[in-house]
Amino acid sequence: MKRIALGVEYAGDAFCGWQSQAHGRTVQDVLESALGQIAAQRVRLHCAGRTDTGVHASVQVAHFDTDAHRPASAWVRGVNALLPAAVVVRWAVEVDDTFHARFLATDRRYRYILNNTPTRPALLAGRVGWFHLPLDEARMAAAAECLVGVHDFSAFRAAGCQAKTPVRLMHEAAVSRQGDYLLFDFRANGFLHHMIRNLVGALVYVGKGRYPVPWMRELLESCDRRGAAPTFAPDGLYLCGVSYPSRWPLPDDGRIIALPQLPLA
Repeated sequence: MKRIALGVEYAGDAFCGWQSQAHGRTVQDVLESALGQIAAQRVRLHCAGRTDTGVHASVQVAHFDTDAHRPASAWVRGVNALLPAAVVVRWAVEVDDTFHARFLATDRRYRYILNNTPTRPALLAGRVGWFHLPLDEARMAAAAECLVGVHDFSAFRAAGCQAKTPVRLMHEAAVSRQGDYLLFDFRANGFLHHMIRNLVGALVYVGKGRYPVPWMRELLESCDRRGAAPTFAPDGLYLCGVSYPSRWPLPDDGRIIALPQLPLA
């Protein structure tokens, strides 16, 4: 058996999330179908991070096992010929069976892009979030600083989250502005269900002046989801980086990053 690692990009608004479902309109479903046609056998994908409906990926890493002997180009060009336009395989490499896309990822990176204008964007509908009131990025950046480090993120965890522990190591939490857009960047060893969308929602509350900067730390330390902001829309959220130890022949020595850049259109 060979183990093949893939780099995948997709527009999440075209799918009902990553994870396979009975109706078949998920990223995993369409990829497994295309890969299975090339391999002439059923394949099962394992990914670095399962994304929800509407969440995009400029970088998703996945792997599968097969005993089919195909050139690397077959897993890229051949598979892409069978995929819908909203998903593409960027690269494929053979790795040994010690590699696992999910369990051996050392950190993951997400970026949320928020359009901050009085009227909603039309050309980027589904690709960026939107908030109509002016937001103070300096206040939000200051509020985000308390998130760095090891914390219990229960205050930002979805009720249906199945993670065994709410404790995560946040390496980076930053907010910056580019014109009419705010960029929320998070890098951690892992994320809880809806964690980033809940973080963005809370930071927006600070940015519009509903709560002072110290409220973010108080909310984090409370470990109580009931005191937090509503879950923000998935539209502007991108999985954009996954890192692995350098012992496998992955792109960029395993530090695989593709930050979505403005303008998107």
